[in-house]
Amino acid sequence: MRSELRRRRLTRRILIHAVLYGLLALLAVPFVYPTLWMLFSAFKPAAEIFAYPPRLLPQTWTLDGVGKIFTANPFARQYLNSLYLSTVITISTVIIGSAAGYAFARIRFPFAGPLFLILIATIFLPGEVTIIPIFRWVNQLGLMDHHLPLIILSVFGSGSVLATFIFRQFFLSLPVELEEAGRLDGLGRIGLYRLIALPLAGPAIAAVSIMTFLNSFNMYFVPLIFLRTPELFPVGLGLTRYQDGYGEPLYNTQLGATTLAVLPVLIVFLFAQRQFVEGLSRTALKG
Repeated sequence: MRSELRRRRLTRRILIHAVLYGLLALLAVPFVYPTLWMLFSAFKPAAEIFAYPPRLLPQTWTLDGVGKIFTANPFARQYLNSLYLSTVITISTVIIGSAAGYAFARIRFPFAGPLFLILIATIFLPGEVTIIPIFRWVNQLGLMDHHLPLIILSVFGSGSVLATFIFRQFFLSLPVELEEAGRLDGLGRIGLYRLIALPLAGPAIAAVSIMTFLNSFNMYFVPLIFLRTPELFPVGLGLTRYQDGYGEPLYNTQLGATTLAVLPVLIVFLFAQRQFVEGLSRTALKG
């Protein structure tokens, strides 16, 4: 009798899981199919890319487009530029965002609440509104066609504001007793932040790091305004410069380069998505 009941429960569980995974597979199709189409289109002749109805697999396999990824554009240099910019921006954003978030969460100073609301409100300010005065300022300083404006605008832009918000919410969720114990040991405000608060902020650091790295790696608008030399482009801007001698886009080459640019970032996110979700959920507990 028990074995029969156990068998029924096992069968029901298998059916439920089969239906659940089947539904998830159907939901994944609209997201997975374009990625696979992009991958296989790198091996298609240009005429097949625009064939209707669209085909997933090439009818004629060719390496002409893939072979031009590193010759028609300095793709390797641009990819390294993206890694460099993303790393510098991510580290700087974590440092500034965590320090500012700790200050708003633990330090009582005049007008802290209104200042924090004003800071958060800047997230809703479109970058296009401020790009003209920033362009004039960068041009007057002689920083055109340089990576420094990209780093400054990213570190002190809306990304750091969001990072400040995430860290503030996380630090508010930490017990005050931890800092009281640190004060008894003679720690000052910087010591409390560096030795107690920051080591416990792993989930928030992971969430901010992943979010900032992905956003920085995909930057396009700001480099388009300030950079002119292809060797200085990040990969997102460089992908738009695959053209033949007549100025026509090399679509199969562009799709192949896009696949190479996307896959490493996608792999990083797949392995770190649990830390990302955990960090955001931990920071949403306090108001």
